[in-house]
Amino acid sequence: MATAKPPGRGCGALPRWLLGAALLLGLRLCMELRLAGSGLPGRRDPPGPPRAHLLPAPGPPRGARRRQVTYVRSGRRALPRGGGSTTPPEPSCCAQRGLPRRKSPRWHIELQPWAGPSRSLDEEASRFLNYISTIQIACDHVGTDSLATDSSPAPKPWLVCLDDRFGLVHQIRSKRCRLYSLGLGSDDTHFEVSMANRGCEVHRFDPSVKSAHVLESQRLWHHRLSIDWRDPHPAVAAQKPHSNTRKLGSILNEFGHHKIDVLKADLESAEWKVLENLILEDVLEQIGQLIFEIHLHWPGFEVSGSESSVVRFWYSLLKELERKDFRLFHTYKDLSKPQLFLKKDLFNASSCYTLSWVNTRWR
Repeated sequence: MATAKPPGRGCGALPRWLLGAALLLGLRLCMELRLAGSGLPGRRDPPGPPRAHLLPAPGPPRGARRRQVTYVRSGRRALPRGGGSTTPPEPSCCAQRGLPRRKSPRWHIELQPWAGPSRSLDEEASRFLNYISTIQIACDHVGTDSLATDSSPAPKPWLVCLDDRFGLVHQIRSKRCRLYSLGLGSDDTHFEVSMANRGCEVHRFDPSVKSAHVLESQRLWHHRLSIDWRDPHPAVAAQKPHSNTRKLGSILNEFGHHKIDVLKADLESAEWKVLENLILEDVLEQIGQLIFEIHLHWPGFEVSGSESSVVRFWYSLLKELERKDFRLFHTYKDLSKPQLFLKKDLFNASSCYTLSWVNTRWR
């Protein structure tokens, strides 16, 4: 009796050699795929350039210098060498050049712990005043300039450290020293003139200067610019392309200056916010010595909070300088100014001090 074949099972009638050929073809395809995945020799690619997702990118030949593409990380296009602009820069001393990429800016200062459990003004003021009155590093050779004239009853020293270990004296001798002086309407240029005569390239920034850029002598420039802790709003900058307010980092970019050997600042209570900006944007790394006049009779521009929190903020800024390897080598208490500390006649403190720091990593 014949058995009926189930439907759809006609493959059993194919010759055995056809089934064997199919098996061999399948095995060959498996081997081709395995070779393609492992990158072993023997695989066959279609004609044309190699596929980037299968082959590693060829490395540079031995001895060739590897090119670093910095704009991939920073999000900014690198400036062309030599400026790349057809418009001549103004002034000629400040041609724009490419600068090394800076780190991403921070947004907040890390506040120091409170001076005591009560968080009182007495505790904070005592810690702060003790800090600014204590020398952190000895400087054996100090350059002194003052306003010791008949019209100035008290000298006002601006000191630089000229020890060989910190490099400023070598920059002066080789005529490569650069000084930035930040002021607000001050007629005192004795220190700037003296440093220019010693061989420093001096740039004095003051919004009261009559012309945009004035070359007073071979090495002394006056710029009608005010250093602020922020750049103008883009809408304002578009209306006033020659606005006279800039951050120090923006000025460095515009002038093409990579380093400042000495930064002097007398900003009439704007120094706290400017110092905060220098810290947050890592501009301090480009500065060799700091000479700041600080004012303590009120919190300062756009510094708010309780009196104890204001002093804690001041102290935190100075501790940030210490973290950046700046050390206080001179402090000057101006006894000619009112003895006020946050509008109080307390703590035996002057309302004005001049502090000088040296960057111990500066060479």
